[in-house]
Amino acid sequence: MSAAVDVTHAPEAPGYRARRTLPLRVEAMRQLRRRRTLLMGGVLAALPFILIIAFAIGGTPDGGPGGGERLTLMDTATASAANFAATCLFVSAGFLLVVPVALFCGDTVASEASWSSLRYLLAAPVPRTRLLWSKLVVALGFSLAAMVLLPVVALAAGAAAYGWGPLELPTGGALATGDTVPRLALVVAFVFVSQLVTAALAFWLSTKTDAPLGAVGGAVGLTIVGNVLDAVTALGTWREFLPAHWQFAWADALQPDLEWGGMAKGAAVSVTYALILFALAFRGFSRKDIVS
Repeated sequence: MSAAVDVTHAPEAPGYRARRTLPLRVEAMRQLRRRRTLLMGGVLAALPFILIIAFAIGGTPDGGPGGGERLTLMDTATASAANFAATCLFVSAGFLLVVPVALFCGDTVASEASWSSLRYLLAAPVPRTRLLWSKLVVALGFSLAAMVLLPVVALAAGAAAYGWGPLELPTGGALATGDTVPRLALVVAFVFVSQLVTAALAFWLSTKTDAPLGAVGGAVGLTIVGNVLDAVTALGTWREFLPAHWQFAWADALQPDLEWGGMAKGAAVSVTYALILFALAFRGFSRKDIVS
């Protein structure tokens, strides 16, 4: 029979400092060396090149016949490097960027439990709050890095394939070349904030289960459910309380006149849900019997 590990009331050894246990750099290097981190980075870095090949084979998406009546960023994808980067974010923000967030945040604690190493970390002793804090900061850092990697690679690949220039808008007009990078940075920042709900959900599930795939899959699945509910127009204004309702509010940052209304509301909804779920994760883990 495995005994639960509880070092809350254990006497401190001479020289022991809780803040020095499990340093962020150590946790970051552990996560960086993992195969799933390298694989996820490779997938995101490869996406821009896959799209360039697709456009080369299928032709430029100029919104001509058969292209549909609805204008999107896809219609101006090959106009410039900035347009191409914005298109990569447009096609990936709804699902692809959800996966690394759920993976990094949902796998981090549950994987330790599945390897039966979690109790040994706590017996080191690493305080439970410190362990969760270190893993959460590193997981969010890798999630942000994944979101930055995609547009950076897209800008470089797009500049080589389509040249550097202003960001042309599908509805007409353009953003000056000097404004494109700051606006794209704002888009990435909003996408990261909007994904905090998925991150918090995955992290909370990671503290509740010993199955990493269960935590990751549960977070991705519930995110998809949110997207489905947002598509139910019969819910009316109730949809505004769904994080998915605001996931593309960043499009307001790619207008000649920057609009903050939608992004502010979306950020408020996401941060509120995230704080609640993070609090539940820390509270539940602090009282949990660790037997694996």
